[in-house]
Amino acid sequence: MTKKEFLEVFPKACEIKVAWGDMDSLQHVNNTMYFKYFEIARIDFFTQAGLFDRLEKEQIGPVLADNYAKYKRPVTFPDTLFIGVSISDIGDAHFMTHYTVFSSAQQAIVTQGQAKVVMFNFKTMQKAPLDATLLDFLHTNEQR
Repeated sequence: MTKKEFLEVFPKACEIKVAWGDMDSLQHVNNTMYFKYFEIARIDFFTQAGLFDRLEKEQIGPVLADNYAKYKRPVTFPDTLFIGVSISDIGDAHFMTHYTVFSSAQQAIVTQGQAKVVMFNFKTMQKAPLDATLLDFLHTNEQR
């Protein structure tokens, strides 16, 4: 797969430059860094969805129920990664985010991950339903 092909599938992919400090003593990106990369892509995605507006107004926002990564190939410095986000399993108060990490240096998918996101009302400390605006956004980014 080429970068061009990847960006055709994930046109809003988040670009992250690998830093020297992201590597561990084995000279590849430490496994924990991928969760940071997923977070960066997820926050970018949530910003596009307008989730932080709702958090500010209603104190309703996203929390993670679980997080998972599958490492396919090691990544080293220097590299630029592109992280595509897609959605599945949309429920009343939750959805799954899927992360696909593409390495520019390797021209390959190097890591995949997923996280279950639950909308949460921080005033009542209960799950909150997905609103219509968010549902529309999620459906436009649903896995095909």
